[in-house]
Amino acid sequence: MTASSADGRLNNTHRALERCWHPVARSGEIGERPARVLLLGKPYVAFRSHGELVAFADRCPHRLAPLSLGSLDGGQLRCAYHGWCFDRSGRCVEIPSLGPGAYLPPAARLQAPAGVHERFGMVFIAPQEPLVGLPSIPEAEQTGFEMLELAPTEARASAGLMADNFLDFAHFPFVHAGTFGTDESKVLAPYEVERDGFSFKVVYEHPFANREDPGVAAGIRPLVQTRRMTYLYQAPFFLSLRLEFLEARGTSVIGFFIQPEDDERCRLYTTLWRDDLGEDPAARADAIAFEQRVLNEDLVVQSRYDELSLPLDLRTEVHTRADRNTMELRRVLAELVLAANS
Repeated sequence: MTASSADGRLNNTHRALERCWHPVARSGEIGERPARVLLLGKPYVAFRSHGELVAFADRCPHRLAPLSLGSLDGGQLRCAYHGWCFDRSGRCVEIPSLGPGAYLPPAARLQAPAGVHERFGMVFIAPQEPLVGLPSIPEAEQTGFEMLELAPTEARASAGLMADNFLDFAHFPFVHAGTFGTDESKVLAPYEVERDGFSFKVVYEHPFANREDPGVAAGIRPLVQTRRMTYLYQAPFFLSLRLEFLEARGTSVIGFFIQPEDDERCRLYTTLWRDDLGEDPAARADAIAFEQRVLNEDLVVQSRYDELSLPLDLRTEVHTRADRNTMELRRVLAELVLAANS
């Protein structure tokens, strides 16, 4: 059995994804109130206890009631149904109906995921021991770059197909004609994919319509310019794109993080790192609005798929040399499935 035929398709709740890190919220969405998040078809409750980030399966071991309906009591999570109270380790410390000093069953313990972490202003959960680490974006640590966050977008979509879409640049002239697509970029020159374990890198230069460049309106530079794109992919659904504008100068990095909520829904997080906006609040707002328009253009297509899963067998679809990076995506995820099953 080859890696590409190990499992026919990857849907949003595939069991192999339990062995990976996933975003579940913006950091600002998780505070000192229990918050329910959905990942791979399973609900979790997340909160901060005395500043520490905590997450558990969203069910009380007593009657399986959602703990996200509860409250924090001195940093401890109290179930809204019968008042059972749990400390930040998940251990039950009080059952009100039994009275003070009562014996508490050892099984009265919350189920924690394998890992919870914060990075890039987001909360990540790994349901089981992850096969791949958290992503790294060098520009996030570099001076001169400021971070801009788009509001999370809820969508009917396949996480695998959304990753495929982000990596694919043959669709630019067609799907993104209203933002940056241009006829000059229809024909793709040959390019290489640099593989490294469960990740890969692609560098490509292409003509594009730089409608964000104020120099275009001023007549200093033409609309169609050249940009260098550096794609970084890490399994399962972490993607970044470094854009270097060769005529207008400046660098923009787009981080795209996908949360597979259930079989039909994803939550999409887009974060920008820019070194070319200065102190202009209007420029920041315009940059966020532009990226949201780009994402909305993609969702016109992605939300209409009948089969919300990514084929892993390369024989299922027709591929060309223009699809080298998205073919590699399928290979990586097929090998992830094999590794998770071994």
